[in-house]
This record gives sequence, structure tokens and C-alpha cells, in this order.
Amino acid sequence: MPIPQEESPESPGTQSSLALGVIGNGSVAALIDGKGRIVWCCLPRFDGDASFCALLSPRCEGGDWTIQLEDFERAEQHYMVNTAVLVTRLYDRQGAGVEIVDYMPRFRSRGRFYHPVMIARRVRPIGGAPRIRVLLRPLCDYGANRPQTTSGSNHIRFLLSGVVQRLTSDVASPMIERGLPFILEKPAHFVFGPDETLMHSAADFIHHTLERTLAYWREWVRNLSVPYEWQEAVIRAAITLKLCQYEATGAIVAALTTSIPESANSQRNWDYRFCWLRDAAFTVRALNRLGATRSMEEYIRYVFNLVAADGEREIGPVFGITFEHELTETQVDSLAGYRNMGPVRVGNDAWRQRQNDVYGSVVLASAQTFFDRRLEHPGDELTFRRLERMGQMALRMAEEPDAGLWEFRGRTAVHTYSAAMCWAACDRLAHMATELGLDDPARYWHNEAVALHERIMKRAWNEKLGTFVDAYDGEHLDASLLLLADIGFIEAMDQRFIATVDAIGEALGRGDYLFRYIAPDDFGAPETSFNICTFWYIEALAATGRKERARTMFEHMLTQRNPLGLLSEDIAPSSGEHWGNFPQTYSMVGLIQAAMRLSRRWEDAL
Repeated sequence: MPIPQEESPESPGTQSSLALGVIGNGSVAALIDGKGRIVWCCLPRFDGDASFCALLSPRCEGGDWTIQLEDFERAEQHYMVNTAVLVTRLYDRQGAGVEIVDYMPRFRSRGRFYHPVMIARRVRPIGGAPRIRVLLRPLCDYGANRPQTTSGSNHIRFLLSGVVQRLTSDVASPMIERGLPFILEKPAHFVFGPDETLMHSAADFIHHTLERTLAYWREWVRNLSVPYEWQEAVIRAAITLKLCQYEATGAIVAALTTSIPESANSQRNWDYRFCWLRDAAFTVRALNRLGATRSMEEYIRYVFNLVAADGEREIGPVFGITFEHELTETQVDSLAGYRNMGPVRVGNDAWRQRQNDVYGSVVLASAQTFFDRRLEHPGDELTFRRLERMGQMALRMAEEPDAGLWEFRGRTAVHTYSAAMCWAACDRLAHMATELGLDDPARYWHNEAVALHERIMKRAWNEKLGTFVDAYDGEHLDASLLLLADIGFIEAMDQRFIATVDAIGEALGRGDYLFRYIAPDDFGAPETSFNICTFWYIEALAATGRKERARTMFEHMLTQRNPLGLLSEDIAPSSGEHWGNFPQTYSMVGLIQAAMRLSRRWEDAL
């Protein structure tokens, strides 16, 4: 099958040791390094056991799926254009090579999406007589144990933690079980999926599902409303966000990994394989701007299912992808950690925190449903009444202390951003009610929003500093204040907002990067910039009339993406090295939002 045009990220950075690609299908996802090794994949879902955990240094040998080329010299890697299908080419010193095509099947079939818990790989020779070994070495219990296996002539069953996976291949099982080297004379096919007999040969199955998966992704991308400039970067970011949504429930995870530290040996190692209502809302809003509204509809379904049985309880900030409320945090000793920088944590105790911005996040994520005429099921009065509960909680909690969006573990305050997001909940409810012709609710929510706005302005503005501050009656800045104009709390050209943007740039900026805050927290002073904050600052510069500076910073950030166009959570300003969980939805959201704001319009460019 001919290989389509290669996708080339715009001057990707070379500093990142997180030079990984991601494949997925809405059920599972895997990370693949520059040599085509699968080094991370949780089964049977995003937050499941890390069957492939080489990324976090298992103490047992393995945790990877490697196609090892003897006498290896160099590698090339790219995505098939506008898809989540990854191609890796390995070459030996004699010029022989192999091409690895990796994907997870996803396409429409029989009126629904086919997206099994499956990794499919095709390996074919591309010159000479390459000699390879196939090392398929999943582990159990986060790297603690090797799985039991059984095998037939062309399949191997792996009894993993909570799931049995079957490898079906046209390579004889003993060659894989024993890792024996062999000359690759013709394409080899590997289907690692449910413990079921394939109805077709591995080769036929891969030929069929690869074609349909490519067609699915290209059709999905074709329906995006991309900006004129930086299209490849935006498309890759959008596909990556799509890969972080769990199809079964609509939940969107913050990232696909756990415990990649925010900076070297910092202990800032967290499990991000869960759905933060805030992060998911940002993702939904970014995809909405591109016209990918189905993710919004699925996420709203997740939220309504999540809170349906909660009565009048406060809403937590983070939940499991199948609605788990308690995400008890533990440490895993069987994994030494990313570059041996433990601890490795499973679960996240942020579920215990109060983060009051979540009410506004849910309402803002839902708002477009009331105004977008393309939707099959637009927002109606029943949806509005459900969201009113979020508004009532926002009114109740707006000026109560919380951990804030940065999830401080050792202190609370009435954070400006949390209060402003509660205001946004009331403001949007007023607009929704007006759209529905509900006069009394519209008047009620408008009046509540006006009153809350006045109180926030009095307490969050520091007259002495001449800026907004991070908390009521506070004296510090943090990057979340850059969002006050974006959510409509204040006009972008208001001198108070301009002064705050300038002060944040001076206090938190480090060259072309921005820190989220610099005051020491539970783990000391932050050492790396937070990518989405840099993008927020870029957007704020553009909104306040400094568009050329914003474009310069944005184009610099594009160069900091990894070789496949992806971003982690953080960047070390001194080296450009990537840190934090990967791929980070926040970072990809920031890229999309900034590109949409800065790009020339199609009608002006053509």
C-alpha cells in the first residue's frame, strides 16, 4: 500500500527526551518512542494497569514491545498525514531497513464505532535483508510481575491484570516467545487485542482495518474549521485531544500518563489519567472552536451522568473515567519512575479538594449547546434546569476558600479565578435563559451575576499594586488572571486588565515562557514553565493589542514541540526540555486557542 505524504511539524524542538508519539482509538492509547518501541499503554483502559510501562523504569525486565533491528543505525518517524497512524522507519548500517506502521482501529461499523482494546502493527522490509527480533514483553501490576502465557501456532495469550490479551500474528509464536532473530523477507502483521479468534488472517485484518482507520481520521479532520495559518500544528493538537476522550462515557483525561515529574527530581509526580472537569472543559471549548462539537456532547453526557445522583453535595474537581468519585492516591514501588525519578503515584488525592471553579467550568462547557444550530440535540429547558444546579452551587461557593486551579495541597484561599468562574456560571445561565425565553430565570441569574461581579472586583483588585491579584485581599500574581478577559469578566482593553497582563509578564515571564506562579508551594519554588500559561499570555498579549509580540512567542512555542508535534505539561526555560505528563491536553488546547486568535483570516489571506 503506498504511503501518503508525510506530516512535518514546523521546526520541532530537539531538546525533548519525551520524543514520543501517541496512537489511540477512544478505548486505549499507547506511547511510542522514536525507535518504534511501545513504552506506555494501560489496559484495558486509560487508567488501567500499565501493561507497557518501560517509560517509568520497571524493576522487572520488559514492559515494552520492541521491533529490534540488528546493527541499527538510525530511525525516522512521522504520522500519516491527518491521522493517528504512526510510521517508524529503522535502518541498519548496511542500508537495509524496516517500516513499522502502528495504529489502533477506529471506524464506523454497523451503526456504531468500532474501537477495540487493540494495538495493530505492520512491519515490512524496505530494502536489503533486515534481521529483526520481536520483543513483546507486557508486565502486570505496574511492572511487578510477568504475565502467564499460553500459545498456539500463530497466537499467544497474555494473562494480564484484569484482562486477557491475545496476539495473533503471521510470525510463528516461538519466534516471538523466545525473541529469536530472523530475516524479514515479507511484511509481518501483529494484532494484540481481545482474547478472541480473528475471523481473517492477521494480514487481511490489518489491511482492512488500517484502510478504514485512515479514512475515519481523514474524514474527521476534513470537517474541522482550521485557521489559515499553522494548520498542521492545529490538526495534530486536535487529533491528540480526541485521543484523550474515553468513548464509553465521554470523559476526557488530563493526560495519558502518570508520574512524569514537572521538573527533575522534584517529587511533583502526579497521576493525570483522570477527568478534571476544568481541563475537560478547556478541551471541549478548543474542539468547539474547530467545529468538533461531538466531543462536547459526549462530555456533557458524562457530566450529567456524574452528578445525577449527587443531590446537593459539592462537586469535586476530578473523577474517574467511569464516574469514580474516590481516586485514592498510592505509591507504586515496582516502578522506579521516569528516568528513575520516582515516586510513581497511582490515583490522585485532588479528588478530596474543593476547587470552586468547577461549577463555572461545567456551565461554560455546556453553553454552546444552547446557541449552536448544527447540533442534533441542542440545549433545552431540561438541560438548563440541570445546569441551574451548578449555578446554585457556584453562588454558594464563589467566595469560600478553596485549593484553586493549581491544587495547592497545603493552603486555601478565596482564589480570584475560582470566584470569577462562579460569576461566569451565573452570567452564562442568564444568557441561556434568555435564549430559551425564560424571563424570570434570566432576570434572576443576571442580577446574581452583577452582584457577584461587584464583590469580586472589590476584593480581587489591589489598589497598591495596581493589578488584580490571585486571591481576595492578596498580594501575589498567578497566570490564571490572564483568563479574566477570556471568560468575559472584564474587557481586554480595560486598563486594569492591561496592567495585570504587563505585571504578570514581568513577574512570571522567563524569556518566551511563563510560569504559573513563582511563590513557593508545598514542594518549593516551581522550576519549569507551564505550557498553557505561556499560551494564555500569548492570547492576552494579542487581546491587548500586542499581536506581533504574541506571534513571535507563539512561533517560538511551535519550535518547542517534540519531533511529532506534541507537548507535555512543562518546559524548562534553560534547556527547552519537556517535563510533566504527556501528552498534556492543556498544552494542546493552548496551542489551538492561540493559533485561532492569531491566524490571519482565510478571506484576508487568499
